[in-house]
Formats: sequence, structure tokens, C-alpha cells
Amino acid sequence: MKARIHPTAIVDKNADIDDDVEIGPFSIIGPQVKIGKSVKIASNVIIDGRTTIGKNCLIFHSAVIGTIPQDLKYDGKNSEVIIGNGTTIREFATINRSTSFERPTKIGNNCLLMNYVHIAHDCQLGENVILANSVNLAGHVTIEERATIGGITPIHQFVKIGCYSFIGGMSRINKDVAPYTRGAGVPFKTVGLNSVGLVRNNFPEGTRALLKKVYKIFYNSDLNTTQAVNKIKKEIEMINEVKHFVDFVESSERGIAK
Repeated sequence: MKARIHPTAIVDKNADIDDDVEIGPFSIIGPQVKIGKSVKIASNVIIDGRTTIGKNCLIFHSAVIGTIPQDLKYDGKNSEVIIGNGTTIREFATINRSTSFERPTKIGNNCLLMNYVHIAHDCQLGENVILANSVNLAGHVTIEERATIGGITPIHQFVKIGCYSFIGGMSRINKDVAPYTRGAGVPFKTVGLNSVGLVRNNFPEGTRALLKKVYKIFYNSDLNTTQAVNKIKKEIEMINEVKHFVDFVESSERGIAK
């Protein structure tokens, strides 16, 4: 089926629009934009710059995607935004393209970005990430797969959010949040494993038990970070999830939020 473009929409002749795309009233699509099959774009949406949108995405009223980064060191490079398949971008969300070629602003498959979410330059989101209303990411933030962040939460630049983690609303995140954990607050406090999320995502009971032991060593002992990691390596079976937790902690540059 051919694309259905409202007569009031402005779509550059060089834009690459796939089959069965819908573009609503007064939306504007720039010349370097690529839109995959069966994407639905509502009214007053702006998609500009070198932006690629995967198939089956939903983009709601007044979202703005692919505009230049809010970064004083940006020098006009033809940088990009890449959005995966099946992602939903709700009303008034904004996504800036990257500052550099090396690290595009990237959003994985099947993410949900709710109203007024802001994703700044060079951020990278894994698959199935959920950002609730008015979550604001500064530049160079990394969020791993299936993390969930509650509304009205700002994330400091260069922060990493681990996979399957849960952050409660109205928090403030200025350090890395370890995978599989949950927490909230200002200042942010990690309060336990994201046990509900692990069960919902079919983590085996044995895996959850090992992660619980990891959590107790890392967060509930009197050991410092290095000592805790060494103890985990020595005492806990290094299944993939435990190894990922350890690798995440050891690669952290901003420190782990405890």
C-alpha cells in the first residue's frame, strides 16, 4: 500500500518513505529522513536531519525528532538519529541527533517514550526501554534493555542505567544505576532487586537467587566497591547475569548509585 500523506504535510522529495506510512496534517519531513514500513505519524510532527525510523513505529502529535543537538561543541556535522522497529513516541517528545559521527543517538526496538520525554545528543537506548512522562536525558546517557524510568526524572550526562532496572518517578540520577536493581528518590537510593521485573521477564528462580546474593554483598555489606566485586567473583557462580553486573560495575566511570 502506498504512503498516505495528508495534503497539508510537507514531505521533502528526497525523503525515503516506505510503503503503508501515514503522515498526518501539518507534519514536516526533511530530505535525509528514512521512514520504514507501516509507520504512523500524527499531526504537527517534525522529523529532520539524518534520521532513520524503523518499521511499525507510532509517532504522536507534536513530537520533534532529529533536530540539532543542544550542545555548544556541535560544529554542524551531519550526525544522525536511529530509531528501531515498533517504538512508540508520544506527544511532545523530543529527540536530538548526535554531536559526532561515532556515536549516533540511538533508540532500540519496541521502546515506549511517553509525553514530553527528552533524549539529548549521543544517547543510546536498548530494546524495550520505557521512559515515563517528562523523563529528561542529558547527553551521552546509555540505558540498557528493558529498563524502566518513572516520570519527571532527570538523568545526568554520561550516566549508565543497567538492564532490567526500575527507577521510581521524581528521582534524580547522577550516578550509574546497576542492572537488575530498583530504587528512587532525591538523592537516589537503591532499595533492592527489581524482583517483579525479573519474574515478569521469566528469569529462572536459580538466577534470581544468585542475583539476590550479589545484591546483599554489594549493597548490604560494609565492603567498598572493589572489595564487594572481589567477593562476588570469589563466592558467586559467574552466570551471565552475575558477570554482567560485575562488568557493569567495573566499567562505571561515574560510580554506582547506592
